[in-house]
Parts: sequence; structure tokens; C-alpha cells
Amino acid sequence: MLALVVIMLILLVWALVAGRLARFSVTMPLAMLVGGIVLTAGSDPVFIFEVDFQPAEHVVEAILAILLFVDATEVPGGVLGREPRRTLRLLLIALPLSLLLTWLAGLALFGSSGGLWLIAVLATIVTPVDLAPAAAFLRDKRVPERIRALINVESGLNDGIVAPIFLFTLAAATAAGGESLAETAVEAVPSLAIAVVAGGAVGWVAAQLLRRALDARWTQGSALRIGVLALPLLAYGTAMELGGNGFVAAFVAGVLFEPAARRLPAGTLHLVEDVGELLSLALWFIFGAIVNQTLARGAITWQVVVFALLALTVLRVAPVVVSLTGTDIARRDRVVIGWVGPRGVATLVFGMLAFVELHGPQAELVLAVTVVTIVASVAVHGLSTGWVARRYPPVAPAAPGGTSAAPSADALPTETSTPEDGTGT
Repeated sequence: MLALVVIMLILLVWALVAGRLARFSVTMPLAMLVGGIVLTAGSDPVFIFEVDFQPAEHVVEAILAILLFVDATEVPGGVLGREPRRTLRLLLIALPLSLLLTWLAGLALFGSSGGLWLIAVLATIVTPVDLAPAAAFLRDKRVPERIRALINVESGLNDGIVAPIFLFTLAAATAAGGESLAETAVEAVPSLAIAVVAGGAVGWVAAQLLRRALDARWTQGSALRIGVLALPLLAYGTAMELGGNGFVAAFVAGVLFEPAARRLPAGTLHLVEDVGELLSLALWFIFGAIVNQTLARGAITWQVVVFALLALTVLRVAPVVVSLTGTDIARRDRVVIGWVGPRGVATLVFGMLAFVELHGPQAELVLAVTVVTIVASVAVHGLSTGWVARRYPPVAPAAPGGTSAAPSADALPTETSTPEDGTGT
């Protein structure tokens, strides 16, 4: 109960000073993380908070299901955003290349002693992007709207794509009785098919029913918001009961529901968004306790630190730059898109799930990599994105009459070419 009181108190204090802290790139996840670390640290902490991973497994799965659904419904201009070709470059070129390079880096640092599939699990854990530690960047009007939109769309989609890859690699890494890769793949394909069908059915059918109920005046706004909140968990639970992948089902449900959501009353998605954010913030606080437990285990080595830093920087930036080469996105903007790739809840959830399934040194390695990657990301991205935003010219002030004295970067058409020296957008 004390943990609940402390978490709610942090949220209340944050609500009072959020605007001032935002000036210093202090985000809510960072505040919750620091609170969790400070209040559970030392030999005589404020309260003892032992994280039992096994019972928490289904809780974190449900949280990720909600977040995947929200991600799929938040993309403006359709599931691939307003620039689908560039989004596809990020998802189909940058993401696979980043996974491959991260896997190779893991082999070089950890060797094959832990198994090729364990290294693949680590690569899928550290790759998904979560913008929560750098949320202020997306609200900074100095950054061209086009760049912020691409980062937002990619962030919303890549964890949904990585989720089935993570589950497949984890199944291969934990295959019992010498189960072959072919057998693991054969089991994974029906699971994905069931997830797509179940998630698609939940998302599409629910969208039609909610729209018709609204038109017939059978429902009202508050009930509508509760119904939408039920969808990600309905899709997740249905797929799991049928032997499918719950994460994929929740994501697909959001994809199919998104077109209808645009025709529903404003604010229909607010409840599921707020619940998802609140649950993820509680997870950030719990993560603070996990950090202390991991430090106490002594599993963090120099190889873990180097692997995490490489995953956050070179192994993310280089694939993004390569994937966008040949487009009209300036060189500087390509680097910015690659750099703004913080890790957060998806990495934490994947890491916790892998820790539960694995045992011994493998589980300890997974937990150490997860903790170092997220903590380093909060520090690196949370503190650097404000500096990155300041590299762009300030938005021109409004001239008399309500028009801008000069066109801002946001006002330019999204398809306008940008100079290769990155001096404009």
C-alpha cells in the first residue's frame, strides 16, 4: 500500500510542476524511475519492494498490449503516416538492419557460449523505440513537423513488428528437448495467423458496432470510452485463448480500429491512452526497484555496457541514415531521426518476459542488458534531445494580422526537398 501512496504522490507533484521540469528535459518516466531507485535503494530503504517476475508476467503483458493498441491508433494519416514510403524504409530497411547489426555486435561481445538465439533475444529486446523518455522532443515546434511525424510513426509501429520476432527468438532460445528451428517456426506461423485474424476481427467488428450504436443513440461518450479500453485486452485475451500471439492481435486490432476512430467523437481514445500511460508510469517506478536488484546481483559487465551503448547509438543511427539515403530528407535530419530512438516500456517488458522464461546466467545477462540499455537511454536521450532541438532555427513569431513573419519549418510542404547540408527543411 505504501508503494501505491508514493506512486500517486509522485504523480500529484508532477502535475503541479510538469511545465517547469519540461524546460530541463525532465520527463515523467525519468521522475518515476528516479523515485523508484531512490526509495528502494540502500540497506534500509523507505520501503522494501521485491519484484517477483513470475506473477508480474501477465500484468506487463497486458500493459504492453494496451500500449501496442494505442500506438497503432495514434498514427496520423493512416497506419503508415503521411509519408508511407519513408516510413516503409525505416521499417523494412533500417529496423532489420539494426536487428542484424545488433545481433552481430552481441556475438562479438558475448560470444556464442550463450547460444545464437540468446543473442537474437537480446537484439530484439534492445531495438524497439519508445518515445516516452524523450516526449518533449515531439512537442518542440523548433523541430520540423515532418521529422517529428516520421519519428512518431516509426516508434508506434516498430515495437508491434518486433514483438513476434522477439517471441519467436525466445521460443527458439528456450526450445525444450532439442526442438528444431523448423518445429519452432511451424508453431509460430499458426500463432501469427490466429493473432492477425483475431485482432483484425476484434478491431474491425468493434469499430462498426461502436459507430452504429453511436448513430442509433444507444450509447454515450463515457460508455464509448470504456468500450474502447476493453478492445486491446479483448484482442489479446481472445488470441491467447485460441493459441495465437496476443501482442500481435492487440496491435492489429488497433490498426483495424484506427480508421473508425477518426469518425468517432473527439476524445474517444483518451481513456485507453491515459490508462496505458498511467500503467506504464507505474512500470517505470517498479523498474527503479529492478535497477537496484540488478546492481545488487553484480551481473553488469563492461560487455553489457558497450553492447547497450552501441545499440542506442551507432547500431540505431547508421541503419536509419542508410535507409533514408536517396530521399529528400537532409543529412542532418536523417541523423536526428536515427539519434532520437529512446528505449523504454517495450524493452522492459520484453526483458522481463525473457528473464522469466530463461534460467541461470542467461536470465542474468538478459536482465543486465535490459537495465543498462534503459537507464543509459533515459540519460542519453532524455538529456540530449533538448540540445538536438536547439540546433534547429527558432520558429518565426506571428506577424500582425495573425500571419507569420517568415515561414516556419512546420509550414513547409512535407514533400519539399531539403538541402543535403541540412541547413533547411
